[in-house]
Amino acid sequence: MNIKDCKAIVTGGASGLGEACVRNFIEAGAQVAILDRDSARGEKLAAELGGNAVFAEADITSEESVQRAIKRALDSFGSINTVINCAGIGDIGKMFSKKGPLPLATFNRVVQVNLIGTFNVLRLAVAEMVNNDQNENGEKGVIINTASIAGFDGQIGQPAYAASKAAVIGLTLPLARECADYGIRVMTIAPGIFKTPMMAAVPQAAVDAIRKTIPFPSRFGNPDEYAVLAMHIVENPYLNGEVIRLDGAVRMAPR
Repeated sequence: MNIKDCKAIVTGGASGLGEACVRNFIEAGAQVAILDRDSARGEKLAAELGGNAVFAEADITSEESVQRAIKRALDSFGSINTVINCAGIGDIGKMFSKKGPLPLATFNRVVQVNLIGTFNVLRLAVAEMVNNDQNENGEKGVIINTASIAGFDGQIGQPAYAASKAAVIGLTLPLARECADYGIRVMTIAPGIFKTPMMAAVPQAAVDAIRKTIPFPSRFGNPDEYAVLAMHIVENPYLNGEVIRLDGAVRMAPR
């Protein structure tokens, strides 16, 4: 699929990795619906990028909210053929600490957003994408989910986050196998440590220490690098059912 033919929805599209995808896809000629809970940032970004971008406020954990957002994209573009799931949260907390056991509500919230929210968007988007006409490669659509290296190398204090991202990794192959019948490819990117709003609150001393653990390039990833990979996935029809680590060869230590 050519990027200029994309009619995409991007969750978490108002900031971080999602915003980078929105900007890069729009610049390449795609049409993009920005799905995010932050209406102020989302509306501002859509206005900045012009007519090929629309904003739809969405809570990915809500069926009704996602249905409304997808309808907004369909009303604007006529169809959707690309989904990029970037929405997520990174709450941390040890299973047991001086404060006692990790509140179950904390674990539930992370899994609800990162896993259930991702699946909610997928199931509702695929229900629309199956109606698309096939392109010359027999494709009707492409799905790109966002996991994390924490899904492979989860650290102490990340049980909820690591479990939720490992589950997104686990979704990849079964969904790719199912969606093959529909002409839809399913891929997952597992980013390492990126310069996103999620990292903004980390103290500089910790940032410097983390950077030294990344073999090469010894720095945090740029959101544009995620977007470039997402664009390649869209345009390479033989990429399917795989998880790609995008991490500078880092392997996370236990803590």
